[in-house]
Parts: sequence; C-alpha cells; structure tokens
Amino acid sequence: MNDLPRIQALRCFITVAREGTVSRAATLLHLTQPAVSLQLKGLEESTGLQLFNRTPGGFTLTEAGAALLPLAHRTISAAADFKTAADSLRESLRATLRVGTILDPESTRLGSFVRSLATSSKKTEVFLRYGMSEDVLSQIGRGELDVGYYIDATPPEYLTSEPLSERTIEDGKYRLAPLTRYDYRVIAPREWSDKVLGKDWADLIDLPWITPPHDSAHRRLIDDVFRPTGSLPKRVGFAEQEDAMIEFVEAGNCLSLARDRVIDRITRTQNFVVADKVALTCDLSFACLTSRRHEPIISQAFSAMRAVWELEPGSAASAPVEAPRSRKSVRR
Repeated sequence: MNDLPRIQALRCFITVAREGTVSRAATLLHLTQPAVSLQLKGLEESTGLQLFNRTPGGFTLTEAGAALLPLAHRTISAAADFKTAADSLRESLRATLRVGTILDPESTRLGSFVRSLATSSKKTEVFLRYGMSEDVLSQIGRGELDVGYYIDATPPEYLTSEPLSERTIEDGKYRLAPLTRYDYRVIAPREWSDKVLGKDWADLIDLPWITPPHDSAHRRLIDDVFRPTGSLPKRVGFAEQEDAMIEFVEAGNCLSLARDRVIDRITRTQNFVVADKVALTCDLSFACLTSRRHEPIISQAFSAMRAVWELEPGSAASAPVEAPRSRKSVRR
C-alpha cells in the first residue's frame, strides 16, 4: 500500500458495496459516476487489491473487499468522531462572547470580568460593544449581543431583598442578575440651592434639565419619574457622556441626575448642590435572554460576573420574578 486511503474513497467503496452499482452510489454521494469510478480505481491501486467483481448486473465484493469493508466502516466512524472531538475541544478552548457595555469600565468592573474569562480554562474571547443601556438590551433581543450591562429602577418589592436576586422583565423575555444597587441624585448649580433643597419632583419639573439621548437609562429614569404628572421636564440640551452633563450643570444652566458615587467627587468643587428630598434607587444588572440563560457560555459569563462582584453563588440562582421595566423606586 502506497499511502492511507482518503475518506472520500472509503465512502465511495462503502456506498458501491451497499448499492451494487456506481450510478446509485454517485446519486447518493452527490458525485458524478466517473468521479466514483476514479475513487474506486485509486483505492484499488493504493491497496494493490481488487475490491469488486464487475459484472453486467453490477458490482459485488471480492474476498479482499469483503474483508476490508468492516474496517472501512470503522475508519469513517473514527474520522467522524475525530471531527466531533476536535470541534468540541475547539469550542471548549476558545469560545466567543459578545458583551454590551455601558458607563465607564471601572464602574462595571469590566476589566476584571474580561480578564476572568480570558484566563479561564475555556479561554473565552470577549468582543465588546459600547452603547446606551436601552440599546444594549435591544441588541441582546435581536441576537447581536450575548450578554450586557443594564440599568433600571429597582422594583419596590426588591428594595429589601438580600442577597440580590435574579429577575425577569419584558414578560419574561430578559433575565437580569443585579450586581450592585445605587442611587441617582439630582444635582444643580450651587446658586440654585433655594430651587432644589427641600423640593419634591413636582417642584423640579419646570426647571431646565440636561439629559442624555433616548436610549440611555438616565433618560428613561427621568421620563418615568415625571410621566405620571402628565408632563416631561424642560430640556435645554442633550449630552451622551456623564462628565459633559456635569459640566453643563457646573456652568449654571440646568439640573441633571448623577450617580451617588460620582457626587462625592464633584461636590468637592463647591460648585454643586444636591437635592435632598428626591432620589432614584437603581440596579446595575447583567442581562441576557431568558431562553439562553443556561447555555454553557452564558452560564459561565454570569458565574464570572458574580465572582468579580463577590456575590454569593446562590444570590443569582433563585427563581426569577417578573418585574415591569416601567416601575421605579422613588425615595422622597
């Protein structure tokens, strides 16, 4: 034998042996008859054996062909097992996860999350796409992202839940695993103290606001607060970045929301005042489609995220409860 037979030649050998004719074998293999005949000829030349008796009624196996047929079957099966094992190993060694991210990497602990996946035994490759919270959720829904960060107002029934529990929104379509809870506060120029201190939401609606684009959680939170009053706040401008919004406020032009963890930094300049009667309690969550929650790569991502945020393993394992997206937690 000059060299090992090719898989295609073995398939032709097995199929002709089963069907008895080259024409039927060619049809089943989606090949031409000359192509099948050439494969058989090459196989006989490489083995130095006649594998078939050619008769007017078709092809029958010779004694050598009959002896080699079971080995051909095992070789084909082994090749299929080899491919399956290689595909599985490739998937386990290097999976791909598409992640939608928001805010700044430090706030979301994005770096630690990516590093955790990249250095895990499965060596997951992470592709990041930055966007607004609402847009991230939409892309998850369309299958363009696998997971992503999402911000929404904490439902009242979850305010006292410890530990943070997974929940669903949009009639169960999306699954959220809360990572941390914080407040958005209203900030204003220092000279507007008398306009915001001791004031409720109803007192703030007529003041000018700087807001981000429509697809941001920040914009959605503000609209959800004021929509029940039958009116939306007076907007004097739009800004995509949180720092840009803060600069607008510092210039003495408007109000804005700011995360409590940011407020400690900006109020040191003495150029701001924080409204003391209103706040929005929110969850920063990790989201996916509920239907995909238990896929291996999604489950691995959720486990890695819980570890990064030092959450108990059981904190995201409880049965999810549907929570309407439009509900908000407002502290007065």
